[in-house]
Amino acid sequence: MTRPRARDLGLPFPGTPGPLNAITDVPGVAVGFCTLTDPARKMRTGVTAILPRPGTEPQPVWAGHYALNGNGEMTGTHWINDSGYFLGPILITNTHGVGAAHTGATRWMIDHYADYFAKEHAWAMPIVAETYDGVLNDINALHVQPEHAIAALNARSTGPVAEGSTGGGNGMITYEFKGGTGTSSRRIALGGHDFTVAALVQANHGIRPWLTILGRPVGELIPEDSLYAGEMGSIIVILATDAPLSGLALRQVAKRAAIGIGRGGTPGGNNSGDIFLAFSTANPGPMPQFAPAISSRQELNIELLDNLYLGAVQSIDEAIVNAMVAGEDVATVKPDGLICRALDLDRLKALFAR
Repeated sequence: MTRPRARDLGLPFPGTPGPLNAITDVPGVAVGFCTLTDPARKMRTGVTAILPRPGTEPQPVWAGHYALNGNGEMTGTHWINDSGYFLGPILITNTHGVGAAHTGATRWMIDHYADYFAKEHAWAMPIVAETYDGVLNDINALHVQPEHAIAALNARSTGPVAEGSTGGGNGMITYEFKGGTGTSSRRIALGGHDFTVAALVQANHGIRPWLTILGRPVGELIPEDSLYAGEMGSIIVILATDAPLSGLALRQVAKRAAIGIGRGGTPGGNNSGDIFLAFSTANPGPMPQFAPAISSRQELNIELLDNLYLGAVQSIDEAIVNAMVAGEDVATVKPDGLICRALDLDRLKALFAR
């Protein structure tokens, strides 16, 4: 059964989404999944892949990073902080799958950018992030292998993005409802130009009493079937835009993800790894080592970015709800015998119909 998205239920999210209401509304951005589900092996996990730029010629992707709470991992961020860019894909998986996903992404980069790696002293530093899926998946079995990262990258598409229990989101829980992958986008006008900003989240955070949707205390109104008393998860937020921004401006965009997740009620719990990355697909060009001594790039005046910040916050808020709306009931493996419930869409819809 195909579940509706949050807007299909009549939830009045503000802002104007792109045609897909997804991160793939940013031109050139592709998303792929490898979803691994086998109840007999207590396996419910996977890999999500985001490729910011098409083509086999390596080009820098301008980026900024911010960690609200660092109880988690996102590889490659030291270089982003120093250089303002990265090369290649972004992968999201479970906590114990980071190494395997990194190996797979490295292999894929060596193959995909074959001339670059064969002829140059090239290095691969893919972005790999994680959240913990050990409640719904036997995370210690190390189900994620390098070939799953490669499969997710090879399955990439610039079309609609599947949500909920897809890819790395397969084993994730959000405010004690089944969560996982969610996405949303916003169209914005800045300085007389039209741009898109969009979010993809792997939502695995929050406890039920915190949950607020568009100002309504949904967690208090639907308290049944809670799973645990304290924060046990994390959230990864990836923001994409086609607006021309510097690494410094993109770091400022990434910081706004804290406000976006906060709209859902989380205070950023101590056990939650709340880690954010923002990137821009504008200003394609050669790797810096092949660029002229003096390079020119377009850059929006940072004084004009308030609407982009707002669009980022709105898209994150909606993406998290989309992740929950796409959920389904799933049995737990640790502890065994419980059920992680899907958000009751009829009750949610009724809360906003009143």
